[in-house]
Amino acid sequence: MLNQSFIHPQFDPVALHIGNSFGIHWYGLMYLLGFLAFLFLGKHQIKHTPWFGWNNIMLDDALFYGALGVILGGRIGYILFYQFDHFLQNPLDVFKVWQGGMSFHGGFLGVLIAMFFFNKKHRQAWLKIMDFVAPLVPIGLGAGRMGNFINGELWGRATNASFGMIFPQVDNIARHPSQLYEFALEGIALFCILWWFSRKQRPVGAISALFLMGYGSFRFLVEFTRQPDEHLGLLSLNLTMGQWLSLPMILIGVWMWLAAYKNKAN
Repeated sequence: MLNQSFIHPQFDPVALHIGNSFGIHWYGLMYLLGFLAFLFLGKHQIKHTPWFGWNNIMLDDALFYGALGVILGGRIGYILFYQFDHFLQNPLDVFKVWQGGMSFHGGFLGVLIAMFFFNKKHRQAWLKIMDFVAPLVPIGLGAGRMGNFINGELWGRATNASFGMIFPQVDNIARHPSQLYEFALEGIALFCILWWFSRKQRPVGAISALFLMGYGSFRFLVEFTRQPDEHLGLLSLNLTMGQWLSLPMILIGVWMWLAAYKNKAN
């Protein structure tokens, strides 16, 4: 059989070395790309979806609050959900964000809290805020997954076939490049769905609901190809931590979707 495995390029995680001690990491650049995409897409949305009632000042504030929520929530969530014992023994590792170790679900909760404070300042319905923000998020999610791929982390499970990608830092087995699957689904596909859906005025909460259902479903499916965290393994029902954290998103998203269209009908 023709071997169709590819070898991970083993990128240098540092995009630009500055002296012997400092450097600009690709992972950080991916976050910057996500924030810039948020601004660019947000300005377009302000112009073409006036029913949200946003302006550029609100967009800048949302980026500030959201960035804090993503970074703090993502790091704290990773610690609580995935590496609590490690950080108890190595507390200074909390600050090494350039090495990766960010939880989407923690970052998501951080953004929800951040938008609560944003709401205090701008006095707009919280769900309406989330409806505006949701389509601006997936590009940043995709950029983060590309950062995972460049770092050679969060690799996939063995394919049990000749097709796949070999990660030399792990072993010589063909594995799923699950980071690229997540880039394609959580980043590109989810963005296209939400961007299309938000082009027309929808019931309040419907766009947020679609984000929850879309991300939760994509993440749940990709986790079947992603190697479980070594220190956690598979949990109940042979599901990963990522899958268990995604299930509530799907269920809440379905409930919000039904509620949004029920309220519209009334």
